[in-house]
Formats: sequence, structure tokens, C-alpha cells
Amino acid sequence: MTGQTGFIIANAPSMSLATIWLSAAGLIMSGVTHFALAADVSANFAPNDPPGEWHSQARDYANTRYSPLDEINAGNVKQLRIAWSFSDGVNYGHEGAPLVVGATMYVVAPFPNVAYALDLSKPGAPIKWTYAPDPSPLAIGKACCDAVVRGWAFADGKLIYNLLDDHTVAVDAETGKQVWRTKMGNVENGETMTMPPFVVGNKVLVGNSGGEMGKIGWLAALDIGTGKEIWRAYSAGTDQLVKIGSDFHPFYDWMKGKDLGVTTWPADMWKTGGGAAWGWISYDPELHLIYYGTSNPSPRVPTQRPGLNFWTSAIFARDPETGAAKWAYVFTPHDQWDYDGVNESILVDLPIGGKTRKALVHFDRNAYAYTIDRVTGEVLIATPYAYQNWSSGFDAKTAMPIVRPEMQPKPEVKLSNVCPPDIGGKDWQPSAFSPKTGLLYAGIFNICMDVTDHRQSYIPGTPYDGMEMTRHPAPGDNWGEFMSWDPVTGRKAWAIKEKYMTMSGALATAGDLVFYGTVDGWFRAVNAKTGEVLWSQKLGSGIIGAPMTYLGPDGRQYVAIYSGVGGAAMVSKAMPGFPARGSTLYVFSINGESLPNGAPTPTTTTGSAGPNPQTNQSGQR
Repeated sequence: MTGQTGFIIANAPSMSLATIWLSAAGLIMSGVTHFALAADVSANFAPNDPPGEWHSQARDYANTRYSPLDEINAGNVKQLRIAWSFSDGVNYGHEGAPLVVGATMYVVAPFPNVAYALDLSKPGAPIKWTYAPDPSPLAIGKACCDAVVRGWAFADGKLIYNLLDDHTVAVDAETGKQVWRTKMGNVENGETMTMPPFVVGNKVLVGNSGGEMGKIGWLAALDIGTGKEIWRAYSAGTDQLVKIGSDFHPFYDWMKGKDLGVTTWPADMWKTGGGAAWGWISYDPELHLIYYGTSNPSPRVPTQRPGLNFWTSAIFARDPETGAAKWAYVFTPHDQWDYDGVNESILVDLPIGGKTRKALVHFDRNAYAYTIDRVTGEVLIATPYAYQNWSSGFDAKTAMPIVRPEMQPKPEVKLSNVCPPDIGGKDWQPSAFSPKTGLLYAGIFNICMDVTDHRQSYIPGTPYDGMEMTRHPAPGDNWGEFMSWDPVTGRKAWAIKEKYMTMSGALATAGDLVFYGTVDGWFRAVNAKTGEVLWSQKLGSGIIGAPMTYLGPDGRQYVAIYSGVGGAAMVSKAMPGFPARGSTLYVFSINGESLPNGAPTPTTTTGSAGPNPQTNQSGQR
């Protein structure tokens, strides 16, 4: 394959690979039968919520999406059945994971962003309360990629989430009454909000969407008690706006200098430069640093913005108290293909070069998997995890990808077969980590694009884009794949090829299982060690949400996933058999059992039909 090279700081022993071909429900698996598990790879699972609960989208600060529950395991997962379901009736993409606190489940629908509290202690989990925030419908036309919400958070007795029309809301988790509502942007100018809030201490961290509309990106911190804004850091502009000060120390020299968020752009173009912060945030409580990525530069036509275009398609490490940047790294300098850097970073400690490094692992849209020292920003490993041909390799000294000149788009010239496409080797769908295997698990893509650029003028509130794309499968004809990744060696351990896109989040559990879903609606459980598919269930729509698991009031383990195709998965809607839209949450347990053991049974009557209102008590008219 062209351009499938990267670099690894510490040479690791290669693993002996075997290949398995498995035909079942439209999937093909290629991987390993036996391999050595990654040694000494660990994570901090703070804030260490109760094992059976799920308070945030990734469950922990490190973004592992790992559950210590093991009642459902490789030995009994074949007995999973639907225990109950819930529909919110909204046919936009369903991209978030339910939360469970005590005996209550919290879900939020896509626009109009209605929140529901479901009572898990009663048959069928009836609605305890509903909160309808009534956001502006103008937001639907401004959202680039469907009217979605990617998640919500529970903290300080509140359910907190973002509305598509640029408000962050906090709702009393017991009553469903609004506690505060803060306006963060102006939807009429093309700005929206789709990311899940992230809570650190008394601060709620939120960011914006709208890079393709020319909105400058930002991350902001709100007071959890009042909703008042505490700080806001931009993705471009002066050092003051970006919150870069004397304690900012990027590892690489090409990211050092004054006001690079201005000087790496043509005059004043940083003001409409994109870099939205619409993805995931991680937090290291020992280093007291948050990590998050920024989106593509605007316009997406690269010839209109010569320069490195800082700080877009990048990652920041910041102090959550002040917002001050500590280091940054730009994944794709002068991004020419819409390779946002917003994908999640999983925080793990692992052995590199003979010593344990505090690292983060990030599967970027540019198809490189990065293992980065989260203290300093040094890139330790960068190797492709998906098919790519835009880069011929990676410069280990500068930590810059080597761009193939023939893969650079030019205005009004069709450029064929660029891999990966604008949605990347992996989009926002989050990966998972298991401390039992030391592996990461992720749904990825096997897709390329034909792209034609057109010069674009900036008009507030309209797309500042200029890219015209068509997508098609990369070699192999499969659109999707689910993989396990060894962060020490920078290699796959095993992979499962899927005909349709794999755009759901992943869930890893102590039961040696990994769960994921496909765009054509298959929900699967996989042996975390071997990659063997142990169980599959076809759901009513495509799956682009994130699975989670919890312990019910009955002490029984459940697994939950939303089914409702939409978002970027719609790029493949022309495929034969592409599913209809949907809006259903499915909850599974062993044999479909739940508490109470079945719903109360209505009484069946026989004989008399009852009183006739047209007759008296004697039956006479």
C-alpha cells in the first residue's frame, strides 16, 4: 500500500500474525489467533464512580469507556436478549450514550434536545420527568452534519448538556427543572454546539461547532453552580486570545513563536479560521491538565489560506482552572483535506524505550495513530491505523507528516482517490481501552474520496467550505472495520472488516468483552482478547451511538445502545440495504430478564360486557 509508513520511537518485537476469515451476518474478520498482551499498560479510572453507574460519556476522565462489570462475559454473552426499549421519536442521528445514576437513566434526544429521566426501578423504565428546552429551529439549517447531540453529563446533582442553538443548560436531576441556561454563541452566524460537556471540579467545559461555516473555534469553562462563564480560549488569533503565555512549551520548534495563531494565516483570515472544539475532552487529575482537539481550518480550500494555519487540526493541553495552554501539537499542519483533530485522546501509562511514559493515544482523522507523551507533547509513536495515501510517511525529527505533492487539492481540478476522505480514517466515534488486555478498540473506516475545490467567499451564516466530495471504499470494498490496537507497538492486534461503516463508539468490560455497532444496524459483542465475534443482534436502525453498561436496582448487569442512523454516516446512504432513520434505545440483559420480573399483568375479564349507559340497572330501556 502507498504511504503506510510511520515511526516508532522504541522498536517493539513484531507479533506473529495469523489470518481468520469468518463469514457471519455480513462481516469478515482478519486478525490474530494468539498474541502477547501489551504489558504494563494502565489507566487512572478517576473519578471512580460506583462500578454499576455511568455518569459521563466516557465514564472516566481518561476516556477509557471501560466498565468493571463482569456478570455479562464471554461465557454467557450469547444469551443476551432485549429487556426493554425506549423511543424518543426524533429521526436525527443518535450519537450519545445513556447515563445511569442510582436507579435513574438519563437520555437526551437530538434536536429539539428533549431530556428524559427514566425510572429503572419500575417495569419498562417509565418516564420520571421530561425537560423540553425549545431551542431555535434556525439551528437545524446551520448544523453541518445533522441536528445531533453527542452526549450529556451528570455532576453536582445536575444533568448538563448543550443545545444545538448555542446554549448550555443544567437541569435538576431529581425534578427536571431548569437550574441555569447560558448562551454561548450566535446560531444565526453559523455557530452550533453538538459536543458533550465535560466536568472538572466546579467547571463545565464546552466547545463549539461551525468550522465549516467560518466560525473561529473556542473552548470555554462555566461555573457548575451558576452557568457563568469563567474563561474562553480560542483556536486562532493572538496569544492572548489563545491563552498562550510564558508557561506554554510545545515540544517541537516549529510550534514556538509569538502570535502564531495570527502569523501563520494570511492577513485577518484567522478571524474566520475554524478550529472548532466539538469533540472529546480528557483530564489527568495528577497533572491537572485537560486535553482536547480542534477542527479543520476554514475555508477548506487550502490555496486560499497559505501558511500552517495554527491552531487548527491540533491538540491542546490546558490548565482547567485558567484555560492557560501548556503545550500543543498540530496533527495536520495546513490541513488540506478536512482532517479535524477533535477525536478522543485516551490517557494511558505504558512502557516506551524501557521506561513508563504518561501517554495519550489518539486516532486522528488523518489515519495516523499517535502515542504522545501527555506531559511534554512529544510524539512517541505515529503509524497509520487505516488505509491512507495523502502522506508518504512521518518525519521523526519534526513529527510532521510527509505530504505527497500529488495529493494536494487545487481549485477547479478533480483530485481522485484521496485516502482517507474528509471524515477520516476514523471520525468522532470514540474508542475504548481495557486494562485486562492493554489494548484499545475502535471502529474505523476504509474509505477514500474524489475531491474538487472551488474558491469560496466568506458570508456570515453560510458555508465557508469550497470542498466538493464523493466517497467510495478503499481497497477491499468494505466501508468499515473494528480493530484492536496495541499502543506500545503501534500495530493492530486483530481487526473485523464490515461491509458498512462502523461509526458507533466502543465499550470494553471486565467480562473480557468489547461491544460496537454498525451503520446497517448490527450490535456485536467481541472477545476482547481474540477478536472472535460472540454475539450479534440486528436493531431497528443504524447504530452511530455509544454503548454503555450499568447495574440495575436488581443487581443485574445491562447493556444499552441507541439505534438511529444519521450524521456523517449518511455519506453511505446510497448503499443497497442502508437502513431507515430511527430513534430507539435498546437495553439488553442475560435472557432479557429485568426487575421486577416482568411487568404487572392486566386482569382478564369474561362474561358480561359491563353496564350499558343506555339502559337502567334492570336492563330495561
